[in-house]
Amino acid sequence: MPKDISSFELTLDDRPRDATLTKWLHDGLRHAILDGRLRPGTRLPATRDFARQYGVSRGTAVTVFDQLLSDGYLRSQVGSGTWVNELLPQPATGGALRARPMRPSPPGPLIGLKFPPQARPFRLHEPAMAEFPAQVWARVASRRMRRLSPALLVGGHPGGHAPLREAIAGYLASARGVKCSPDQIVVTSGVQQGLDILARLLVGPGDSVWMEDPGYFGAAMAFGNAGANMIPVPVDGEGLSVARGIAAGGRVKCVYVTPAHQFPLGMAMSIERRVELLAWAAASGVYIIEDDYDSEFRFEGRPVPALQGLDRHETVVHLGTFNKLLFPALRMGYAVLPPALAERFLELRYGTELHGSSLDQAVLCDFIVEGHLGRHIRRMRELYGARLEALLQGGREYLAGLLEISRIQAGLYTMGYLRNGMTSQQAESAATEARVETMGLYRFTRGTPAAEDGLLLGFAAFDEQGIRKGLASLAGALSS
Repeated sequence: MPKDISSFELTLDDRPRDATLTKWLHDGLRHAILDGRLRPGTRLPATRDFARQYGVSRGTAVTVFDQLLSDGYLRSQVGSGTWVNELLPQPATGGALRARPMRPSPPGPLIGLKFPPQARPFRLHEPAMAEFPAQVWARVASRRMRRLSPALLVGGHPGGHAPLREAIAGYLASARGVKCSPDQIVVTSGVQQGLDILARLLVGPGDSVWMEDPGYFGAAMAFGNAGANMIPVPVDGEGLSVARGIAAGGRVKCVYVTPAHQFPLGMAMSIERRVELLAWAAASGVYIIEDDYDSEFRFEGRPVPALQGLDRHETVVHLGTFNKLLFPALRMGYAVLPPALAERFLELRYGTELHGSSLDQAVLCDFIVEGHLGRHIRRMRELYGARLEALLQGGREYLAGLLEISRIQAGLYTMGYLRNGMTSQQAESAATEARVETMGLYRFTRGTPAAEDGLLLGFAAFDEQGIRKGLASLAGALSS
C-alpha cells in the first residue's frame, strides 16, 4: 500500500483541564486516527517536531507514540519513521466514536445507472477523446505558461477572462447566429452550473416552469432544487408544443427548451414553432432558457441558428458548453444573458464561486483565437457523421425487428425505438446485463408516457468496430 508522507502539523483538540499531557496527546491522536483524519499509511512527524509543536518534552512525545504503537494504532521502523497502521484495532462497542447512519438518497433519474471508467457502447455523454488534438492543446498551454502574467494568477472578473468572453462572442455570432456583446457572457463550468444559477434567479418555491416532456433531467433537478412547480409540456415533430403549454394554464416564470437538438428525441424546433414561442414569451413576460448542447455537430441540411438570434425582446438566455465540444475534464461553458439579468446572474455566481480559473480560460481563448477550435469542430463533424452512418447501417443488420434507430441531423447520440414489445426500462436492464451502456426513454418522461418507447444510443466515442460489437451484444440482449 502506498504511504502518505505528511510534513504537515497535526491539529488536536484543546487539552481538557483534568487530563495529563500524556493522556491528552494519546487520546487526541487516537481519535484523529479513528475519525479518519489521519488515514492508514500516513506518516507522522518525528517525535522531536511533535514535541516542539505542542510545547512538551521529547520524552512525553516518545511515551505517547510508544503507547499508540503498543495499542496497534501506529507502526514504526527504525531509521525510517512512524506511520498510522493499515490494520487498525476495532474501537470498543458503545464508545463515543460511532459511524453515523447515512440518510438514504431520494429516488432520481440516475438511480440504478452505473458508469464504469472505461466507456462502453453506447455511452451518451462522451466525445471521441482519442481524436482530441492533445498535442496542440499542450503546445498552446505551454506557450501560455511561458508568458504567464501575475494578473492571470490573481484571478479576475466573476464573468470570466475578458479576452475569452470576446472570443466566445465572436464564435457564437459566426457559428450559431447569437447576437450579444462580451459583457452579456458569463463563463461557467458548464450548462449545469448555468441552469443551477438561473433556477435560483428566475423562480422561487411554487413558481411554474415549462419543461419539455420528455426532457433533460439535469434541468429538472436544477428547478426541483429551487422548489419550482414543473409543468411537463409535450413535444411533437416540431418541438415543444406551445399550445399544449398554454392549455395547461398557470402563471409561468420561465421555459426550458433544447431547440437545436431536442433532448432526448433529437428533432430540431421548426421556425414556425420558434416564432410562436418567442411571441408568447414576449407577451407573457416569460424568460426562455435555450440549452444549445452539441448543436455544432450537424450532419445534414443548413445550420440551424440559435433561438437567441431570433429574439427581439431580450427574453432568451442562451447556454452552451465546451465540455463535449472539446473534453469533459475542461469544465467550461457559458451563459449569454439579456442585459436585465446579467448583473443579478453575476451576483449569484459570485456568492458560490468568485471566479473560474483564469489560466485555463486563457488557454481556451488562445485555442479559439488561433483557429484550432474551428478545425477541431470540422474534423469531428465528419468523424461523427461517419460513426452515425455505421450505427444506422449496423442497426439495420443486427437489430431488425428489435430496435429501429432514428436518423438525426445533429448531435452525439440518437434514439432507437423498440419494436420487440419491451418497455424501455426492461430493455435498459437487459442491455446492462449484456454490458451495453444505454439509457431508457422512461428516465426522461415526466407526464404522459411517450408514444413510442426506446433507448438512447451514443455513437461519438466509438469506432466502427466498437459500434458493431456493441450492436451485436445489444441484439442478443433485446432478443432474450
